Amino acid sequence: MSMTPPPGWYRDPSYPLTERWWDGTAWTDHRRQPEALPEPLPAPGGGSRRGRVVALTAAGAVLVASIVTGAVLLGRDDDGGGTQSRTAPGSASPTPAPTGTSPSPSASTAGDPTVVVDELNGITLPLVDGWVKAENVSEDDVVMTTPGTYDCPGDPGLCRHGRVVSRTVTSNDEKSPKALAENDIEEAANNAYDRDQLDKRPFRGITSHELVKAGSVAVAGRAGYFVRWRVRTGVGPGGYVESLAFPSSTGSQSPVIVRFAFDAGDEGPPVSDMDEITRGIRPVGDADTGGGVGSSIGPGR
Repeated sequence: MSMTPPPGWYRDPSYPLTERWWDGTAWTDHRRQPEALPEPLPAPGGGSRRGRVVALTAAGAVLVASIVTGAVLLGRDDDGGGTQSRTAPGSASPTPAPTGTSPSPSASTAGDPTVVVDELNGITLPLVDGWVKAENVSEDDVVMTTPGTYDCPGDPGLCRHGRVVSRTVTSNDEKSPKALAENDIEEAANNAYDRDQLDKRPFRGITSHELVKAGSVAVAGRAGYFVRWRVRTGVGPGGYVESLAFPSSTGSQSPVIVRFAFDAGDEGPPVSDMDEITRGIRPVGDADTGGGVGSSIGPGR
């Protein structure tokens, strides 16, 4: 008797040396390189199947999942821009991969053009005026940017005036949104304005920072917390960085951190966009549950 496997990272049937996100019904276009190949799971027998258990620890998360089986059917995306592989229960057996690093969101381009869908964290983020869905960016967890690029004022490279990142917290056991946001803000600032992924310094590093704002906030109907810094850099106008932490409304309710990085100066997006985007974050499939500073949180949220 075949069973639909749960969402998770699995060996990509088309490219076995990579992992691909299975959303529970079909393969998405999101892939990553595995850190190590997992031990194969025993084939299911006549007894009951164990459920999927996710443990968030300092060493990472461990998945105990069912086996994805099937023959890969190649089809076109809804927009005709690429191929999408779908798996029907049957024969092949991709093995679930470990999740020692934070899984990256898959920004959907289907459906409502005014939002970005973060399928892994179960939220949608609004595309306010002056923002576009992330394209041609090196960081997997960037979900939206300001359009276009410019020459970085420091080390050679291309910079963007604004970026929004959505990521799942899997590196520790901390659950408090306040602690998560306070612990994340320095790393968020460094990633945006100190060193990039190629170890270059597009702004010649951060020379100083000051706390602009911090406090509790409702996000997608849940209690969150944010910390916002103004950073000054060796060259360029510097910018504003915010870490926003809140529990996901899906699955194990793993903590989510949304990072904002806005250039200061006339070319950067208005800082008020941070608040507008925060107010517009919704659980997937629930357009009525919003948030924002001063919003009330109902019982059990």
